[in-house]
Amino acid sequence: MTLASLLALAGCSEYLDRTDTLSRQSGNAVQTNKVTQMVDPWPAVAANRDIAFDGAAMQTAMTHYRTGRVIRPRGLSSDPVAAAPAPTTPNAAPLGPTVNAQSAPVK
Repeated sequence: MTLASLLALAGCSEYLDRTDTLSRQSGNAVQTNKVTQMVDPWPAVAANRDIAFDGAAMQTAMTHYRTGRVIRPRGLSSDPVAAAPAPTTPNAAPLGPTVNAQSAPVK
């Protein structure tokens, strides 16, 4: 019984004896060394923290979200039935705490 189970498990293993490498992990040592010794792997533009945005549009979107008047996205289809927006119904209460609500009691 034990011999049969060992033979069955041996048949499930990958056959890697005829690979053209020293081991399964070999083959990219140069690339590994480059990445290991790299000072800053991020591109220079990733450090740009001056992101352009429209504060008025963001405020309007947050007001719509809090009051439940979120504008539903429309489909990209040219079919008028598929591209029609879904009817919007206001939510009974906004999700999450309001801006003025405290997240934790103050001691």
